[in-house]
Parts: sequence; C-alpha cells; structure tokens
Amino acid sequence: MGLNTGLKYSLLLVFIIHEEGQLMIRVLLVDDHKLMRTGIRLILEDTPDVRVIGEADSGESAIALSRELKPDVVLMDVSMPGIGGLEATRKLLAAQSDVKVIVVSVHATEPFPMRLMEAGAQGYLTKDCAAGEIIKAIRQVDAGQRYITSVIAQQLALSAVEGTHGAPFKQLSQRETQVMLMITAGASPQIIADKLHLSPKTVSTYRARLFQKLGVTNAVELTRLALRYGIIEENTETGSIFQ
Repeated sequence: MGLNTGLKYSLLLVFIIHEEGQLMIRVLLVDDHKLMRTGIRLILEDTPDVRVIGEADSGESAIALSRELKPDVVLMDVSMPGIGGLEATRKLLAAQSDVKVIVVSVHATEPFPMRLMEAGAQGYLTKDCAAGEIIKAIRQVDAGQRYITSVIAQQLALSAVEGTHGAPFKQLSQRETQVMLMITAGASPQIIADKLHLSPKTVSTYRARLFQKLGVTNAVELTRLALRYGIIEENTETGSIFQ
C-alpha cells in the first residue's frame, strides 16, 4: 500500500513538473497550412517531453506569439504570406536569442538551407521527413546541438565544395532572397518596403541588383526562373504561384 502511494506521488510530481514547463520542451508551430500544423501537433501530443504551446500562420504572428509565449523551440515554415520564414527567423532570433528555430520546409535545394542557417536556424527538416525525425530534431536542438536532415546536409556539403557554382539563386544575399520571394508572390514595392521596414528606394535597389545577378528584366522572367529551379511552386489547382 505504502509503495503504491509513493509511486502515485512520484508520478503526480512528475506530471506537475511537466505541466509547469520545467522539463517540457515548449514548441511553437508556424505554418500557413492548418492541416500541416494539425499533423505535427498530433505527432507531438504523444511525446511526453514536448508540448505545443501555440500556433501561428504567418511570420508576423510567429514573432508576436514567440514574444508572448516564450517557446524553447519554433518549428518554422519558409513559404508563407507576408515576410515569410526567412525574415521571421532573422527577426525572431534578433529579439530572442535563446529561442531555437527548426525550419520545416518543402524546399530542399539552395539557396534556402544556407540562407536559413545563416539567419540563425538551428535545424532544417523537409516536410516529408518521418515523425520520429521531428521529435529527434526538437530534442537535439533544445539540447544546444544542430540538426540537419541528411538530404539537406548533403546539399550544404556539396555547396561548400562547389563554391558559387550551381543554381543562380545562390548568388543572392539574404535580403535579396527575401525581396525576390516577395516579388514572385506578387507583392508591390510598397508592400515589400512596409513588410521589411525598408524605404521604397531601397527595395528598388535590391530589385535591380537581384535582377542583374539573375539575368532577368522583369517579375515574370524572375518567376519563371524561380519555378525552373524549384525556388517557388505552382499551385496546380489555381495555376497561381504561392510562397
């Protein structure tokens, strides 16, 4: 009887400690697709040391929620309306250096992995990874280590060997990449300026510079080039481009 009582007390104590967040890894999910967020949440609900504390559907809301909820780990999508995952990662980590960001994206090719790691992301997963790999990445990154899924690690290793050769988008700086993504999403120079807190003149400078680097003369040519290299995807249902 006494043993059972002691065991029950120990289990209750562990439960309380977990509920207070002392041992739990607090995770914020960021993805503009609710189905994706729901799927990851269901995976993590069965993980005893991980708790989802919030969900965001844009980079802007991710920054605000992270400031409010103070997660340990943020699972960050790249292609979202507004500033997107790249700029959101940069801004979030500039404001909260103790937060760990793991990118979860359909983009497995350059320049995304390198740009996100340069922005401070501690991990990078593709959306077709196994459920167990998500959990492993969360634990490893929370412990202060990096976690990069094997296909991305190979890409980064090849990029280091090849230098500047390969996809033309590797030439773009982090800011140029962000402007490029917003242009292909149909954002006007004024909207880009507002979202990135830049002047329209500065946006025009970035636009001209990236056009020159990529050898394009307008947004249509840029979009076609981005499609060719898998930087953006075409929505087969509507025929539109989404980020």
